[in-house]
Amino acid sequence: MPFSTSKYIKFRQGMQQRIGSLRSKTEDSLGAAVDVMMEERVDGFFRVEQGLEEIIRSLVEIEEELEFIRDLSGAMRLESRLEFVEDRWDEFDSEIRERPRRRRRKINLADMLKAASGGGGVLSDNPSGVNNAMDAYAVMGVEFGSSLADVTAAFRTKAKQLHPDANKGDRSSEPELRRMLEAYQFLKEYLSLSNTDPLRPPDRPYSPFE
Repeated sequence: MPFSTSKYIKFRQGMQQRIGSLRSKTEDSLGAAVDVMMEERVDGFFRVEQGLEEIIRSLVEIEEELEFIRDLSGAMRLESRLEFVEDRWDEFDSEIRERPRRRRRKINLADMLKAASGGGGVLSDNPSGVNNAMDAYAVMGVEFGSSLADVTAAFRTKAKQLHPDANKGDRSSEPELRRMLEAYQFLKEYLSLSNTDPLRPPDRPYSPFE
């Protein structure tokens, strides 16, 4: 499925921001590794250094391939690769700083390999769950690459429509509401980790009658 010009520009800008952010964080991690690992964890340092240098090489390749992406299938393949590289950076940075890893939704390797081989292009095979960013954006009914502000606005509008309190106590829409909440939570974490949009939590709990 070909991208429209506006969607392509949004996708490219978002990917470039994530690539630039991850490159900067990787370079910072390399510096931190020298400071904290060279004396007491030198064996681990050389392994981590090699892994971080491989991440930088991967980012160069992804950035080069970004110039040739023109359709949804290609965008999904490239985004899956970047998500994998982001997750690898978090693994190395956690080891360097001896901190717990961030709670990030695990990438489905089978889906990633399927996308990488060109078999992707639509939502994941699990229609009842939110497994990746494409799923989450589709559930929210907004364009792929939309900002957190747009996602939040869509969530609040739809949640008001689906909430039992707004439907005279009718709870038949609760499964859809729960899936929307799952997609919203996924995108909040996804956009926060990828630094494509600042995280702006609501000032107060959601009320369906706001």
